[in-house]
Amino acid sequence: MDYRIPHVDRRGFMRAVLGGVAVRAAGQSAPVAVRPLGGGLFLLTGAGANVVVGTGEGGVAMVDGGTAERSRALLAAAAALPGGGPVHTLFNTHWHPDQTGANRAVGPSGARIVAHENTRLWLTTDVARPWEDRTFPALPEDALPNDTFYETYRTRVGGQRVECGYMLQAHTDGDIYVFFPEENVLVAGGVVSSDDWPLVDWWTGGWINGMVDGIRTLLDLCDDDTRIVPASGPLMARADLEAQLAMYGEISQRLRAIMYSGLSPADAVAERLTETYAARLGGDADFFIRRAFESMWGHFTPDA
Repeated sequence: MDYRIPHVDRRGFMRAVLGGVAVRAAGQSAPVAVRPLGGGLFLLTGAGANVVVGTGEGGVAMVDGGTAERSRALLAAAAALPGGGPVHTLFNTHWHPDQTGANRAVGPSGARIVAHENTRLWLTTDVARPWEDRTFPALPEDALPNDTFYETYRTRVGGQRVECGYMLQAHTDGDIYVFFPEENVLVAGGVVSSDDWPLVDWWTGGWINGMVDGIRTLLDLCDDDTRIVPASGPLMARADLEAQLAMYGEISQRLRAIMYSGLSPADAVAERLTETYAARLGGDADFFIRRAFESMWGHFTPDA
């Protein structure tokens, strides 16, 4: 795949950014939308996932990288921002392809790729999950995270402080948040979404109660003015996180009761546990319930 960044007219791009509209890079079939967040931070959408870009001296820092198919458009949009340029730092909030699609594009150039160590390990192996007929291939060595941590990580990008932390066994076993305290912007990764039911990826170490704990971790970082960037969907506020904590906490308790009654994932789906919350999230609630129920097996089922 050719990852060369196409030409984008910077003056036209900035008119579009300030106007809050989408920008189409040359040769790309769909636009990348740009929303300024202040302090050299921008939210880019339309690349397969929400991406936060920080600009400043030396180029661009990027939190998550969208899909590989959209990486050319994403990198072009990031390069054309004020203070933009090549990506020198990329944060992977977890291993999923919607977050790591730019790794192949920026890794060979020597960019720092920051992630939890478990995320790096998943990216070194082919992943085939039992509920889907596909395999996610391992990334090449030069596209893997090269700066990993286990609990917390701090750095500076573009003059801004950046604080990262681990959310233990949340929706995978490598979830991290990325917090910009000076602008009060918190990138939450796949632990939360505002437009769909999340994937409880128990095959790679996630589970429903870990997601609940992850949301509690995020709430500890927030105040009423924090702008929270989910993996997908519109920006969230602290009140939205509090609502999701209550929702997933209740669903988890009910799923545990169903499991202890000796019932199956199909039985859990039939209980229609998400009907009360149907107006909040779209997508496939049945898929979410099945994966959430299955995620409890290794935690609550007695050893044989």
